[in-house]
Amino acid sequence: MRVLLVEDEEKLAALVAQGLTERGDVVGVVGTGTQALSSARGGEYDVILLDVMLPDLDGFSVCQRLRAERVWTPVLMLTARTAVADRIAGLDSGADDYLAKPFAFQELLARMRALARRGPVPRPTELEVGDLRLDPSARRVWRGSTELSLSTREFTLLESLMRRPDQVLTREQLLGLAWGDNSGVASNVVDVYVRYLRAKIDRPFSVDTPQTVRGVGYRLTADSS
Repeated sequence: MRVLLVEDEEKLAALVAQGLTERGDVVGVVGTGTQALSSARGGEYDVILLDVMLPDLDGFSVCQRLRAERVWTPVLMLTARTAVADRIAGLDSGADDYLAKPFAFQELLARMRALARRGPVPRPTELEVGDLRLDPSARRVWRGSTELSLSTREFTLLESLMRRPDQVLTREQLLGLAWGDNSGVASNVVDVYVRYLRAKIDRPFSVDTPQTVRGVGYRLTADSS
């Protein structure tokens, strides 16, 4: 999943971002409400983790503004303010769920999965391109009836391609989608992981789905023998 983490406590932000990154999520981290609005308006994130106490706009205001602008990305409020009135204010501002600090990381993941399945608009819980099928929340992928075993990064790259079938994506775009905009990784690593993917999702089935667009990047198509 692509996650926007809005948290001004640097230590907590770093811990949460590390945990999410290690499981294969792509995480954008910002520390103010203004930055949150700017980052979230593009609608490219699957989930927004939004702290209430921010140095400029509070989380309630951020959520209200996003909803007023018809940004429907699921929002999970994170806050130490646990009074009933605060929880009601968060939900009434347009948030989808509310998690009190301190929280168990596994509970955070479970709530994120539930929100990602719900999505900003009605959408299938699984992605399908030809006979490739991918379940983002369960992190499982199949070719026909055969379940495939992918590494965390292979899975994230394939998910990025399957969300944009038949669309040509540059190496830089794929790097941002699967590694994060500030990963510091060279773009040629995309070529390496596309080769890894082909070896697992294509070669055993004699098909060619991630196709190279010379001088540009890659696109994922339905099965092409």
